[in-house]
Amino acid sequence: MSKDTPTNSTLFRALGLLEEVVTAQHPISAADLEKRFEIPKPTVHRLLKQLEEQQLISRDLDGRHLLPGQRFRRMSLGALANEGLKAPRRVLLEKLAGKVGETCNLTLLDGHEVMYYDRVETNWPVRIQLAPGSHLPLHCTASGKLFLALMPLHRRRALLQSLALEAHTPCTLTSRATLEEALDTVVRNQLSTDDEEFIQGMVAIAVPVFDEVGQIQATLAIHAPRLRHSIESLLEWAPLMRQIATELEGTL
Repeated sequence: MSKDTPTNSTLFRALGLLEEVVTAQHPISAADLEKRFEIPKPTVHRLLKQLEEQQLISRDLDGRHLLPGQRFRRMSLGALANEGLKAPRRVLLEKLAGKVGETCNLTLLDGHEVMYYDRVETNWPVRIQLAPGSHLPLHCTASGKLFLALMPLHRRRALLQSLALEAHTPCTLTSRATLEEALDTVVRNQLSTDDEEFIQGMVAIAVPVFDEVGQIQATLAIHAPRLRHSIESLLEWAPLMRQIATELEGTL
């Protein structure tokens, strides 16, 4: 007869380890988990191996630290896309788009790319169409640079070492040193811009949406054709964007 109880069953232990990995605010390793849980070391490593095999967790670039896996990210995005849960966010996006008159979107960090999660399109005939689910580069988009700027410094540097800083337009920052300087400015301003760096003729600004402990969990962005807006004119909407971003915090 099994002696497993609700608090020491294999499933409970695995869920506890998974929750610790996906909610960690700092890099976490197997050794860290061994200290936090009263579970034998071999059991911790066996459960982590199983979670990794099921793509519920993965390894960071250094191979030591643990991150949410691809399957877990898909499950999380599926939960966020649930119609019942999405409605409050949609109302706020529509509120911003109605005031601004340009396309507004909500993005998430998906591995080494930005993912467009939700958006409200402008009615202008001239617009940039990027469907929800689109993946865009980090180094040349307003949202991507915001994620890079506000993530832990060690992770930013590891990502910048692995990213190909491809020139999408003549304005793209392709030097790591120049990009690092730009990211430091983003940290100070808590706001990021894309001045024709990803698509020639398109400008954008983004502000962070934080979680309950002050970590960036998403970005709220506006983008528009250069023929209608400059970065300076979009920045006039920054106070309203920050207000909407604060309201969005409780919906994610």
